[in-house]
Amino acid sequence: MKLYYKPGACSMASHIILNELEVDFKLERVDTDKGQTETGGNYSEINSKGYVPALAVDNQKILTENPAILEYLADLKPQLELAPSIGTWQRYQLREQLAYLSSELHKSFSPFFSGAELTATQRQAAQTKIGKRLAPIEAQLSAGSLYLQGDTFSVADAYAFVIINWSQFIGFSLTPWPAINAFWQRVNARASVRKAMHTEGLVSEQVTS
Repeated sequence: MKLYYKPGACSMASHIILNELEVDFKLERVDTDKGQTETGGNYSEINSKGYVPALAVDNQKILTENPAILEYLADLKPQLELAPSIGTWQRYQLREQLAYLSSELHKSFSPFFSGAELTATQRQAAQTKIGKRLAPIEAQLSAGSLYLQGDTFSVADAYAFVIINWSQFIGFSLTPWPAINAFWQRVNARASVRKAMHTEGLVSEQVTS
C-alpha cells in the first residue's frame, strides 16, 4: 500500500492507523498547491479531487476520503478492534462520528488554512464555530470515556486527534475544553502517533514502535 499525504494534514489519520496496523506501506508526499507528488507525478491522475489522502491498494485500486480509508484499514486487522464489527450498532455509531468529524469539525478549521489573511472579526467567528463543533465531543468525553468509542482506541480517535491538533498551529487554546485537552494528550502519547508526527516532520524526537 502507498499513502499519499501532506504533512500534518488530515491524511495523518490514515498514517497513524497504518502505524497501528504494523503493516508494510509506503508514503508519498503531495504538494497539493502544485498538484505534484514528491516523485514528480501528476497527483490529479491519482486523485482527481486534488487533496489528500489517497490510498493506493494496488496498481488499479485507489481509495480516497478519510472515512472510507480509515474503515478499510481497520478491517484489515479486525482483531485490533480499531473499528467495531461490520453490521453492529457500534459500527454505525463509528460512521456517525467519522461523518461528523469530516463534515463539521474538520471544515470548521478551513478558514485558517484557506491562504487568506483573516481579520480579527473573521478569526473570532471561525474560533466560535470551532467551539460549537467541539462542544458535543467535550460532552461525550466528559461522561467518562477515554475515547470516542468508549475505552478502546479507534480510527475515529486518530481522525479527531489530527483535527484537534491543528489548534496548536492556529493559536486556539484547548483550556476551555478539559476533556478534549486530556484526550488530545492521551492520543498524542501513543507510539503510532509520535511515529507519524516524526515522519511527517512535526516533532523532532525519534520514535520506535
